[in-house]
Amino acid sequence: MKRFLGFLLFLPAWVGAQVPVEDDILARTLDSSSPFYYTTLMMRYREGDPTLSDLDYHYLYYGYAYQEAYKPLQPSPELDRLLLLASSVDADHPQTETLEAIIAAGNDVLARDPFSPKVLNLMAFAYDMLGEREQAAAYAARMSGVLRAILASGDGLSQKSPRHVLMFDHALDVLDAEELSYGKARVISRTVEFVPLLKPYLVEGRKRRGFYFDFGRVYWNKPEGYTYKRDRTWQFNNLKPREYK
Repeated sequence: MKRFLGFLLFLPAWVGAQVPVEDDILARTLDSSSPFYYTTLMMRYREGDPTLSDLDYHYLYYGYAYQEAYKPLQPSPELDRLLLLASSVDADHPQTETLEAIIAAGNDVLARDPFSPKVLNLMAFAYDMLGEREQAAAYAARMSGVLRAILASGDGLSQKSPRHVLMFDHALDVLDAEELSYGKARVISRTVEFVPLLKPYLVEGRKRRGFYFDFGRVYWNKPEGYTYKRDRTWQFNNLKPREYK
């Protein structure tokens, strides 16, 4: 699969400038006079507006938690269908009808989870293989903006500075985008989990053994007795889903 992740090489070190503050996000995205009014931001996002800034993506991503469509614990047969299609693709010689089916299934998934990095990546791949470069670039830009918003929300190195995500899968997509192998997440608190790396790496002379993620928003409207099974995730640089260990 062709890469759409070169932008990650140019991301600045995390400085904590975009940690989501709920009162601020709610106030700005509900105010029709605000430049971050959610209806307007989402319209620009869906139209592929290239002028969306990192601050726009911050309010887009975290503001989605206040939208009626945000149902992170709802099953997604559309995603299962998409991943099944993608796993059957010959990345070097994909068939046109399969690529078109991926786009159709991807649109169904994005209607419910418009910020899924792996789905945006698949959409960019499919359009690129069909020769529709403008559409491919638009989806790659969306994925880039979403990943930057998550990466800017925390350095993920401690429970006090976790990366904030709206979906369980988004955390794993971020690590896949960074080309990091990881193991089974461990619950640290009511809202934070730690995802260990299978192979720690050095950052400024210190070993980074994993990342902390805040999943608190996922549980805001958790149904009673609900349990979530994470049985697989995605790899960005080929078209095969892998088991979640």
